[in-house]
Amino acid sequence: MVQAAYAFVVFLSSACGLVIEIVAGRLIAPYVGMSLYTWTAIIAVVLAGFSVGHWIGGVLAGPGVDAREGGKRVAWALALAAVSSLASLVLLRLVSGALLGGGLSPISAIVLLTGALFFLPSLFVGIVSPILTKIAVDTGGHGPGRIIGRMYAVGALGSIAGTLAAGYLFISWIGSSGTVITVAAVYAALALAFAFRLRMGWGLVVAMTIAGGGFLWWGQRVAAFQSPCQVESDYFCIRVEDYSQDDERPVRIMVLDHLVHSINDRNDPGLLHSPYIHFVDEAAAIRFGPRSPVTAFFIGGGGYSLPRAWAATRPGSDLVVAEIDPSVTAAAKDKMWFDAAAAGLTVLHQDARVALQGLKPGPRFDVVFGDAFRDITVPTHLVTREFHREIKARLKADGFYVVNVVDLGGDPRFLTSLVKTLGLDFAAVEVWQTVDEIDQSGRVTFVVIASARPTPVSRIEARRGLWRVWERWPKAALGRRLAPADVPVLTDDFAPVDRLMSKLLLAPKQP
Repeated sequence: MVQAAYAFVVFLSSACGLVIEIVAGRLIAPYVGMSLYTWTAIIAVVLAGFSVGHWIGGVLAGPGVDAREGGKRVAWALALAAVSSLASLVLLRLVSGALLGGGLSPISAIVLLTGALFFLPSLFVGIVSPILTKIAVDTGGHGPGRIIGRMYAVGALGSIAGTLAAGYLFISWIGSSGTVITVAAVYAALALAFAFRLRMGWGLVVAMTIAGGGFLWWGQRVAAFQSPCQVESDYFCIRVEDYSQDDERPVRIMVLDHLVHSINDRNDPGLLHSPYIHFVDEAAAIRFGPRSPVTAFFIGGGGYSLPRAWAATRPGSDLVVAEIDPSVTAAAKDKMWFDAAAAGLTVLHQDARVALQGLKPGPRFDVVFGDAFRDITVPTHLVTREFHREIKARLKADGFYVVNVVDLGGDPRFLTSLVKTLGLDFAAVEVWQTVDEIDQSGRVTFVVIASARPTPVSRIEARRGLWRVWERWPKAALGRRLAPADVPVLTDDFAPVDRLMSKLLLAPKQP
């Protein structure tokens, strides 16, 4: 019975440790986004905490430590895990601004922020397993090998259970802050169970009450327990905010994690505030006319700015939108004035590549528009040659594929690789920029067009809406960018998007 109790505590504490690891990504997403670098930092910090905790736990489980003394040490470790987990919510509000606005590179800021929040909770829970394993060996009637193996297996099963519970249940049902509070409560309950069973007195209870109560009070003052998200979906932290204070002409923005993805005008669906979306509308007007119906496939919906515009300004169009997150669509309908029932509109809640492959083969679309992002990078599987071939197979002879790309103006290595990859299957590949960004060396939004024939002009002035001007890169300048042998072709087997964008991701943020 005692052995089973120890195994249960190892299982539960291991599960809670992995819940914190999974929820960490969602907690910091509204501040730094979700990228390969974010998850790398989280996994490294949490594993570092576990490793140090296991080492300390081994030291605390010395030869002279009996079941009673070991139980006391486990109780204190669990109490500290509870308090530090609760404290992470408070620290997130207190230190995120200083770290992210202090001129550090994004990756340095992410690593430091993750370390400040999640190292200690992982360390303290890491102490538990070695001590309980040692006690189980001392009190067990079987050989130490069997007991140690059993405890390791139980801990691994707990980690699996915690991962599944966090990803499929907790975050969607009670949110990231609620999940952390629940984990802290579980740690506290286990600590109290040990304390009362061992008659440790009121020291641990008083200490935990004072520390936990202090962080609860502090957290209320800094709104640490209020999620910055209006909706926490399986994919994003979603917020819709007012962009204009004009009650007669309201404009709203949709923020996914920490980036603005859409800007919609209630009164005029055709007024496109985002320059790259506006460009796609103008490019389509040049090729097909400003009011003619079009067939289009949208890779990513967000606030549905362009589908909404074309449904209103191009009656008779056939518009298919692949948006992976139903909650994003719901937010667009509820708060961004998107009418999902508009004539000619079809919304598919699927990954765009899966959705495109599920359509009947053969040319169908005049336009395929790529506007799916994870943080500032396009998901890897949506930039490869294999995916481009799927797109080309479904474009009409005079159709075009257009995708917006965020990269460094002075050294756009990902953009160059994307253009080189597209050039293997499309006769004409162009890069466009707004004129006010042409000489910028920092972060720039480019628009790439791939088609069977080039755009007949090299300069586009907006004919409706906000006045803007875009210019196409000269063919010779683009050719010089593509000439170096180290520009990789992006394939399903090799698409180093994050490495190609590392200069942008590592660049210090301006205060």
